[in-house]
Amino acid sequence: MRGAPVNAARYLAQALDRFWMPAAPATRVATLRLLVGLYGTTYLLVRLPHLLSYALDDVERFRPVGLVSLAPAPTLPVVYEILVWATVAASVPFLLGYRYRVLAPIYAGLLLWVLTYSNSWGKILHTDNLFVLYVLVLSVAPAADALSWDARGRALPADAPKYGWAPKLMATLCVLVYVLAGVAKLRNSGMDFVAGETLRNYVAFGNVRKIELGSHHSPLGVWLLPYTGLFGALARASLLLELGAPVALVHRRVGAVWAVAVWAFHLGVLALMAIGFVFQLTFVAFAPFFRTERLLQWRPFARLARFHPATTTSR
Repeated sequence: MRGAPVNAARYLAQALDRFWMPAAPATRVATLRLLVGLYGTTYLLVRLPHLLSYALDDVERFRPVGLVSLAPAPTLPVVYEILVWATVAASVPFLLGYRYRVLAPIYAGLLLWVLTYSNSWGKILHTDNLFVLYVLVLSVAPAADALSWDARGRALPADAPKYGWAPKLMATLCVLVYVLAGVAKLRNSGMDFVAGETLRNYVAFGNVRKIELGSHHSPLGVWLLPYTGLFGALARASLLLELGAPVALVHRRVGAVWAVAVWAFHLGVLALMAIGFVFQLTFVAFAPFFRTERLLQWRPFARLARFHPATTTSR
């Protein structure tokens, strides 16, 4: 009888180990590095003028958040500009997998600081949070053991648990972000959000504001405002996807269905409010729920296999 608790504890430990560190091919976490890295380099280049615009010395506007709260005062404008350019430069070796163990954590730290700092001068934008979290995870994962500059010419490593924990953690972080979004809706509006009127007001206010500012708005969202029942259905669907997000971790196929559904939800936000969550709309945010190594079977990605003498993909 004494052995029963020990066996139960051992079984639980083994089950948790299988959940958090499933055996996976090195190409899975490597393709995630490529997807997140390509997004990051492109995003930083496109947003470069915007990021550089926060090289300010107007102390009255400075409201530090997150990591930046540890700083006693705003960063000197010239220092901040150097950090922005360094972040852009560091994104390239992260993408290529060059000197990864050293340069990837540096990139992650620079990215965290620069994007947090840019949010310390006005409205806090939460759209970058998941992207930064993914970079932080990948920067300490063996994501350059395949399909990288560091791994060129080497034989492809065998499937191993060390290549499975990062995709699992990234998927878990994605789920937690959406659960927190659902909780925030209920905290701000209570169960009244389910009725749809709050969502309808958000759509109306957002579009009117854009019209007044001369910005792009959603004609579809304006046209649908009289249909109150529709917004009730959309509100319930959004809460279901967000608060029910943990089911995506139960099984790979369930996670894939959930990911596609949430991606469609973001398409709906774009259509109704003209608000684009770029990281999610590119589908890179949901890549951890899929066997991304299968991208190597597609012709546009097949050339990546040349990094290794013999490259195989997971079953």
